[in-house]
Amino acid sequence: MNNKIFWCTNCLNMSTRPRIEFDDRGWCNACQWMEEKHTLDWSGRQDELKRIVEKYKSRNGGFDCIVPVSGGKDGSYVSYQVKHKYGMNALAVTITPALTLELGNRNLKKYIDSGYNHIQINPDAEAMRILNRAGFVEKGFPYYGWLVSIQSAVVRMAVNLNIPLIFYGEDGEVEYGGSIESKNKAMYDIEYMRRIYLEGGHDKVLSKSGLSDSQLYFFTFPTSAEIKEKDLHLTHWSYFESWDPYRNYIVAKEHCGLEEAEDNNSGTFTNFAQNDQALYALHAYMMYLKFGFGRATQDAGIEIRRGAMTRDQALNLVRLYDGYYPEEFIDIYLDYYRMTIKEFNEILDKWVNRDLFEKTDGKWEPRFTPE
Repeated sequence: MNNKIFWCTNCLNMSTRPRIEFDDRGWCNACQWMEEKHTLDWSGRQDELKRIVEKYKSRNGGFDCIVPVSGGKDGSYVSYQVKHKYGMNALAVTITPALTLELGNRNLKKYIDSGYNHIQINPDAEAMRILNRAGFVEKGFPYYGWLVSIQSAVVRMAVNLNIPLIFYGEDGEVEYGGSIESKNKAMYDIEYMRRIYLEGGHDKVLSKSGLSDSQLYFFTFPTSAEIKEKDLHLTHWSYFESWDPYRNYIVAKEHCGLEEAEDNNSGTFTNFAQNDQALYALHAYMMYLKFGFGRATQDAGIEIRRGAMTRDQALNLVRLYDGYYPEEFIDIYLDYYRMTIKEFNEILDKWVNRDLFEKTDGKWEPRFTPE
């Protein structure tokens, strides 16, 4: 098996990751980008940001940009920079996920209380459940409805409120080992969202849902004509400065009250990210079943690339934590999806990569060992 798959020789990204590429050294996209960032002309990109700020900055006290936030480290960091370094009047927007966690709710309140204008959107709960279930069953993506809405509902709010600019956090494709097509582009469009972040098929999932247009309002994008008329622009903060999730955490903790989990998060060795919803643990487990890597691999790669961990140290953590089955949430998932445990397990089985895993005593075990 190991001769068919391989791992980045610098971090631990696997060759199974969608859209990943490797150079002659065996370094993945993310590590090549990390290397490139050391010599990148960030001053030029900062100048570009200053021009954008000058163009869109409100002169009358109105909102000049939107920053999507969950109360976690990244949105908190971006909105802090936007407000305190660049003097913009951002509207922070949260799309409430299903199965929120108490810690995430506390962090969001602390963020709001630290001094930000904020709107929380709660899409139709039954529509969210149906789309999340459909994503789980048909795409192997257990919170697909929410993933759609954090793109589409934010864009809708910008159009409806005549806010011309949206600052998302990082371009995850560029930073973590996917497509690098946008690494030198300050702005991106809705089609990039649909194709990359929503993995295509977004309209098909919606059309098969049986939901009404009103129920789907926050899960659909404004028309191209509406977006063009409003001259809406979308960008990632990570284009303008070197992205560092740990730095974001420190800033969010100091200035926005971010609180960590008492123990490590499900399926990894860290405790300061993805604390807002229970479905993320299922997403991480399904990622492991589909591609052979989980949340620990992702977190270890970040630590390696920022120079905080050796590859050998990361390897030990990945072997220890990846593939964690979120036992503590299973009853919650069954109730939410309205499934029996048999139906739930059949869907997991449907999405397992059988080249990577084999079932032993009712449990999926890897045919490989990270190396």
